[in-house]
Amino acid sequence: MAIGLVAAVLAAACYESGYVLQALEARAAPPEHGLRPSLLWRLAARRRWLAGTALSVVGAALQIFALAHAPVTLVQPVLALGLVGLLLLAHQVLAERIGGVELAGAAAVIAGVVLVGAAGPERSDEVSSRLALILFATPFALLALLPFALRDRAPLRLAAIGAAAGDALAAIALKLTADAVRAGRPELVALALAGAGVAGGLALAAEMSALRGLPASRVAPVVVSAQVIVPAVAAMIAFGEPVTATVVAGVVVAGLGAGLLGASGVIGELRAGGPHDSKAVAHHVRGAGEVGEGGPF
Repeated sequence: MAIGLVAAVLAAACYESGYVLQALEARAAPPEHGLRPSLLWRLAARRRWLAGTALSVVGAALQIFALAHAPVTLVQPVLALGLVGLLLLAHQVLAERIGGVELAGAAAVIAGVVLVGAAGPERSDEVSSRLALILFATPFALLALLPFALRDRAPLRLAAIGAAAGDALAAIALKLTADAVRAGRPELVALALAGAGVAGGLALAAEMSALRGLPASRVAPVVVSAQVIVPAVAAMIAFGEPVTATVVAGVVVAGLGAGLLGASGVIGELRAGGPHDSKAVAHHVRGAGEVGEGGPF
């Protein structure tokens, strides 16, 4: 399990580093590309966005490795430690003041990880109930697609919810990928990876669109909390991971802590590529991603 935890920490570093670089470019995209495939096509021509995407792909590979060696209920809270890394980045590089909300959020994430780790949940190698997985995932799939179906009529809050749903589905798909790798089923690996790619792409486009009209402090709490809690719930009801009071408490505490950190103006603006010194942030984040330190979906 220890190697899985290390991989999850490195995945968190890659995810948050990549996200910051992507957001710095997304803020500069014309608003008419919101909730359209053209947004991603436009961003794909930008080197900084591609660098962020490359870091996210590395993060996904590390997350698959982590899920192959540790339970979902532990990996997802550990990924939230990337937000704690962003908090340290904001404090050390941008000289931002860390307030009570940020400290409470960081403490909650760390406490949640410790609680789940202390419970020592066992990892599941297969889907224990396909029906439960389908019934659980279907509403999230609909929520991920709905903003794009409505497009110009979609409220920006719905885009944020769609992003949260897409990120949660992508994490579930990566769990399926890890199981397929361990089972030696390349056809299932390809199918699960495709699902993760589609869900992640929808989530990214929806979140970048939401950030064009909503404060990051209102978008991030929904997204980052869902990334911790939803896949962990799926693991307990559909993958057969043990359900204990300690594990549930740890997941909830970590999810709430991630939400608090996401609601922080400091972290929210960093994740959204806001008014901070973007060159300093991007330079530091690139270095953080290269050495595996600093601050996923």
